[in-house]
Amino acid sequence: MSQYIHKSHNVSILLYHYVCPAKYRRVIFDDSVDKILIQTCKEIGKRYEINIVEIGTDGDHVHFLIQSIPMLAPTTIAKIIKSITAREIYRLCPQVKKKLWGGNIWSAGYFVSTVGKNGNEEQIKNYVRGQGKEYSRLYKGQLKLFE
Repeated sequence: MSQYIHKSHNVSILLYHYVCPAKYRRVIFDDSVDKILIQTCKEIGKRYEINIVEIGTDGDHVHFLIQSIPMLAPTTIAKIIKSITAREIYRLCPQVKKKLWGGNIWSAGYFVSTVGKNGNEEQIKNYVRGQGKEYSRLYKGQLKLFE
């Protein structure tokens, strides 16, 4: 769960919802890759001031619910997560390298949105947690964040 982060000159609660697709929208996220992704994200959280609240995978893309400090821009957060997780997934899951070529796991683009603490955090958290499950697809090929 997110919490207020107290720094010497500010107090913040910044939540972001990221969606990062795999390169060429290849289906590369399975149980073994998910475990490495989650473990790597835990280590990223310890090293950088990034709290990864929830991770949900859906075969060809990953949803992240992330809390961070104001000194880290959303683009910096995406760069940190995508670069470190890619390196670890390639190192520990050689089967992924066979599905992709060119040395990239992640597509160049991503989606990021802010999430309100009081209004939408639980909805987004449940949505991210439900990725890959049949009930999360209300309309075929279309994601629906809010009901």
